[in-house]
Amino acid sequence: MKKAAKIIGILLLIIAIGIYIFYRTLLPTYNGNLDIANVQEEVTIHYDTYGIPHIYANNETDAFTALGFVHAQDRLWQMELIRRIAPGRLSEVFGEATLPTDRFFVASGIDENSEKTVNTLDKNSKSYKLAQAYINGINEFIEHGATPIEFYLTGIDKTEFTIKDIHNIFGYMAFSFAMAHKTDPLLTSIQQELGNEYLTDLGLHIDPKTTLLQNYPKNTAKVKNTLVSSIDKALKPLPIPQFIGSNSWVIAPQKTATGKVLFANDPHIGFSQPSVWYEAHVHTPTYEMYGYHLAGTPFPMLGHNRKIAYGMTMFENDDIDFYWEENNTTDASQYKTPTGFATFETTTKTIKVKDADDVTLTLKRSVHGPILNGIANGIDFEKPVAMCWVYTQRKNQLLEACYRMSHAENQQEFEQTVGKIHAPGLNLMYGDAENNIGWYAVGQLIERPSHVNSKLILNGSSGKDEPIRFMDASENPRATNPPWNYVYSANNQPDSINGSLYPGYYLPENRAKRIVELIEAKDTWTKADMMEMTLDVTAKVHAETIQEVLKLIENNEFSAKEKQAITVLQNWNGDNQLTDIAPTMYHSFIYQYLKNTFADELDQETFEMLIKTHILKRFTSPLLYQESVWYDDVSTEKEETRKDILLKSFKEAIANLETQLGKDMNAWTWNKVHTVEHPHPIGQVESLRSFFNVGPYEVPGTREVINNLGYHYDNSGTYKVYFGPSTRRIVDFSDIENSMSILPTGQSGNPFSEHYDDQAAMYVQGKFRKMMLNKEEIERTAKNTLTLK
Repeated sequence: MKKAAKIIGILLLIIAIGIYIFYRTLLPTYNGNLDIANVQEEVTIHYDTYGIPHIYANNETDAFTALGFVHAQDRLWQMELIRRIAPGRLSEVFGEATLPTDRFFVASGIDENSEKTVNTLDKNSKSYKLAQAYINGINEFIEHGATPIEFYLTGIDKTEFTIKDIHNIFGYMAFSFAMAHKTDPLLTSIQQELGNEYLTDLGLHIDPKTTLLQNYPKNTAKVKNTLVSSIDKALKPLPIPQFIGSNSWVIAPQKTATGKVLFANDPHIGFSQPSVWYEAHVHTPTYEMYGYHLAGTPFPMLGHNRKIAYGMTMFENDDIDFYWEENNTTDASQYKTPTGFATFETTTKTIKVKDADDVTLTLKRSVHGPILNGIANGIDFEKPVAMCWVYTQRKNQLLEACYRMSHAENQQEFEQTVGKIHAPGLNLMYGDAENNIGWYAVGQLIERPSHVNSKLILNGSSGKDEPIRFMDASENPRATNPPWNYVYSANNQPDSINGSLYPGYYLPENRAKRIVELIEAKDTWTKADMMEMTLDVTAKVHAETIQEVLKLIENNEFSAKEKQAITVLQNWNGDNQLTDIAPTMYHSFIYQYLKNTFADELDQETFEMLIKTHILKRFTSPLLYQESVWYDDVSTEKEETRKDILLKSFKEAIANLETQLGKDMNAWTWNKVHTVEHPHPIGQVESLRSFFNVGPYEVPGTREVINNLGYHYDNSGTYKVYFGPSTRRIVDFSDIENSMSILPTGQSGNPFSEHYDDQAAMYVQGKFRKMMLNKEEIERTAKNTLTLK
């Protein structure tokens, strides 16, 4: 018996030693010496307190090789997933769950565009050579570095990266910026089923006086939209976050206390673990940049050094059009054009699916782009629908643009970049040590015929809805060193492009109005002021809106609880702190108002799609101030008014909160319902959730405030934040070495790294940390040093 126990003990010890040895192989190497290929001279990498690498090399090729190596060490799993999206290879990892996503992206044309772009790149250009050096560094880690645990859990092998992967990542980024696929088919369905008058209050410019065939009695059929819901289902399983919006403002010396430029940027992107940006400080005798890198890309999309700072927000221009194609009734392989019938291009693609049979797709393309029928599940229109996207139809120079942007020495060189970005549409923000500031709207813009509403599906066969021309980059809006001494962007609409308001999916003025209000208030801005401003959670538009509602419904009978709620809301200044009660009431009301206004005309799925769109943010408040055809409940004999719907919604909201949170109104605090959790793809497995996911945390803030935290409305009474500032970043040219930043979780995507979530609590508490540039300080305070030879 003792002998058996001894043997079991030895076996358990051997197993424990084996587990420990395996665990050690999973840890990142932040310290010591490594011999790697493709490095000509020694490279020193100092890791600071938060695991951010400060790379010192004698030449740029070695520096970018080192960048690829350390980026892969912390983020290889993230890189692997993001490069799989565009070519439709997620199902190899996740099985049938991501098959709708793969089907959609296979049809998108991104992978073919990447192949075409790579074949035309100048292999002797500096951008290509440095990109290849970065790829070499990634592949060196793949060959010799630790295998991330996610590869073991999913059973996939590590394989080499290529320049084509970079372009597929760019393509996914460009698509995730676009909004048309979430909006245009939905609006077209509303127009077709209900008529133009139902579009007038949704922020669209449709003439309601057009002669219409009137329904009588009321049409009680609900609008359905299979296209937009199918695309939403295809994008929902994405394991990589989508780009949503952003804030940025740059203040000229005339309005700062130090007489030097102050720069702020917080791009709004879906929360995930790891978070989207990888920070790295790269220094050579000829180049220095503290940059923010997307997984698998060599040149930072956000960055600063001692000379310049740049960042971005989404332009929100409309760069996707959908077209109805008309089949030849006698030949299904043909479609109608203004000059006769043309033949669809067809290709066959195979999607490999884990633990299931391969799926073979036959893809069709018209002159406008890929046909979506039969690709996204549920799209069963008789007419083919083509997706026409600027990104795949124009020359792709994004690699060169990102290289030039990160290597610009001054404003003039930076401005030479903007014309090379065709998609996605971006607002590039700029400031420098020479006291210059600038805002540049970039992206290939389209001049469309005056009758065309680009937010509806267009006629592809007549030729009348085709673009007139692609506009020159010089026509894009911009502001450089304006006399009002600041520039900003909050995804709001520019005042004029080519003499008119350019169509897009611009967000309402809420954030923009608040930014301008705060900047205009004084001329002595400091870095501390800028940091405080990024955390602003005052929603004045929300407070003003609810006052309008309360005035409209005031002459009615209310219960004691409802009167108590009215008092709270009447005294609300629009703040959204953790212990505030008014935000909980306000958003409960907003959901009920949206449901009571729209759900009678739309089926449940279409209603849920509508309240996820960008246009919801544009019409939610304005519609509360006016009568609308939407207010009439078509399921009743009575003709309901605005007052009827808002009164009903208010009473239901208070009743729902009492059921959800209890009778004590003091317990209805915002922190009970407003939380954030940063999801990891493996964290979808409940038993692994606490190990891979970060959070949840109670958070202040709300939709469309400067500290913009987004969530979808539903009947749960909770507001689970799914996007927000992907970094908060302040660059101070009077004290460049002490510029400040923060990430939502941590620098590393390796769950065994101490830097996996070491910034998460700081982020929700509104804290910042330094973006170090001073070499002496970096060396003195470095937590680890890795040398590549």
